[in-house]
Amino acid sequence: MQTELSKQLGIEYAVFGFTPFPAVAAAISRAGGLGVLGAVRYTAPDDLARDLDWMRRHVDGRPYGLDVVMPATKAETPQGRGLTEADVEAMIPEGHRRFVEETLAAHGVPPLADGEASGWRVTGWMEQVARGQLDVAFDHPVKLLANALGPPPADVVARAHDNGVLVAALAGSARHARKHADAGIDIVVAQGYEAGGHTGEIASMVLTPEVTEAVAPLPVLAAGGIGSGEQVAAALALGAQGVWLGSVWLTTTEADLHSPALTRKLLAAESGDTVRSRALTGKPARQLRTGWTDAWDDPAGPGTLPMPLQGLLVAEAVSRIQKYEVEPLLGTPVGQIVGRMRSERSVRAVFDDLTRGFERAVDRMNRIAGRA
Repeated sequence: MQTELSKQLGIEYAVFGFTPFPAVAAAISRAGGLGVLGAVRYTAPDDLARDLDWMRRHVDGRPYGLDVVMPATKAETPQGRGLTEADVEAMIPEGHRRFVEETLAAHGVPPLADGEASGWRVTGWMEQVARGQLDVAFDHPVKLLANALGPPPADVVARAHDNGVLVAALAGSARHARKHADAGIDIVVAQGYEAGGHTGEIASMVLTPEVTEAVAPLPVLAAGGIGSGEQVAAALALGAQGVWLGSVWLTTTEADLHSPALTRKLLAAESGDTVRSRALTGKPARQLRTGWTDAWDDPAGPGTLPMPLQGLLVAEAVSRIQKYEVEPLLGTPVGQIVGRMRSERSVRAVFDDLTRGFERAVDRMNRIAGRA
């Protein structure tokens, strides 16, 4: 499971693991992959600095990366200043706020306690928040900066390169991938339809070779529906130089979902129990299908708002659903690989399974090719 890219980054296996949990990211790096911490939940730079400091102490000198959500173009008010969270809040229609409360009330979801703040808010997309995250990141020895919304602005790419940091960007089509290459990106993550979170409409088996051909000789990572060593081997056979895994880490013992009920739902889910819905952020994102996604996808409802309005609208509601573990509404972004996530395992155990499966696949192909 070594490629030119994995050798360049000094990792044992060409496995890149995206996760919102520092303990999982550190364990991925220790196991021989490259752990990539998702930054979208960090609205306070000090919190991100604290967790990156913790990772630096717990990766055993191995490399790690950071994933941000930063648009290539800056959202501004008509007066030409950058949008603030208050600007966005003011754009949310009252009817949508009522729909949220009615949906929660229909399921008996209690309010938060007086003075209790809602949990994470999807504000990492905002210019000032993302740039604050980058200021922190470049004070740490991160080796990879990934952006979930295509290439970051040109000055960010230049700043990363000046700091010796490779830049990766996710793409859901060959057209997007070519734009990433033109923007000076070092690595393209070809994310197929099967993936959890924001994803496009092209399946990984089709997308991976299309993207590798479109951006050659840039290295490509395959993403979407990958959770076994056989799938890793298939991705490399299609031209990728590694794989980008996210969903599979959600049920690892190092993950901190804070919800036994959600873990049970993930372990019981089949591959067909996910849906691409705009309910969480306003952009199509694959997640567990729940009463919450059904309510927002119902034509009788008001419909979702565009990103980032939807994320800000539902932030408190999601916090309430998670805090009180309201199972009919309880969900999370996750890919179709959820159907193979049948038990809680350590990150190390996941890597053991990946390497064994990879060896089985390579041996099988060698036999077919008459080389065994």
